[in-house]
Amino acid sequence: MIEGMIGRKVGMTQIFLEDGTATPVTVIEAGPCVVVQRRSVEKDGYEAVQLGLVDARAAKRATRPMRGHHEKAGVPPTRLRREFRLEAGATLAPGDSVLVDIFESVAKVDVIGTSKGKGFQGVMRRHGFGGGAKSHGSMFHRAPGSIGSSAFPSRVFKGMRGPGHMGSDRITAKNLKVVRIDKDKNLLMVRGAVPGAVGSAVMLRKSRGVAKPATKK
Repeated sequence: MIEGMIGRKVGMTQIFLEDGTATPVTVIEAGPCVVVQRRSVEKDGYEAVQLGLVDARAAKRATRPMRGHHEKAGVPPTRLRREFRLEAGATLAPGDSVLVDIFESVAKVDVIGTSKGKGFQGVMRRHGFGGGAKSHGSMFHRAPGSIGSSAFPSRVFKGMRGPGHMGSDRITAKNLKVVRIDKDKNLLMVRGAVPGAVGSAVMLRKSRGVAKPATKK
């Protein structure tokens, strides 16, 4: 089958398991998606499909090239399209639907999204700097401090942490446990938080393996 699909973040809540444990979950509206284009080994060198997230409002903003692209597959225009690899033996064709039930027998998933934009931020919020003393007479509170010597090297090294734009990054939350699936409402509930604001689009895929812990250098 296919390894993933497109969804939208609905929000966070908590549900109670059979043993009474309260579990924080993120609710994701997974699809429905339609296959817009099929990639093949003979033509493209790999097996994949281009999925489009079904959206009733997409037809109003579709350009003429996008209308023609969707008419080839016999599906209505979509605003959000992403490509997903196919597993061996998959028989998906343009026009087929992909629903949340592809995760029915999956224990863990990876969620890919864009983090919330924070705008221009200082080093304390952006990088977690401790800041200076808060005592009376101190004139060093939230500044980054020295960023290099004036004599040598007389420049700022690449990679020096400083203030700047924060957020709006592509983030992958790996190995999130699938807690519950509601096939009637196309809802997928995963344990913990996922990147992005409420209503933002996310990509869901079957987990590719166990995340390795960070190693100390």
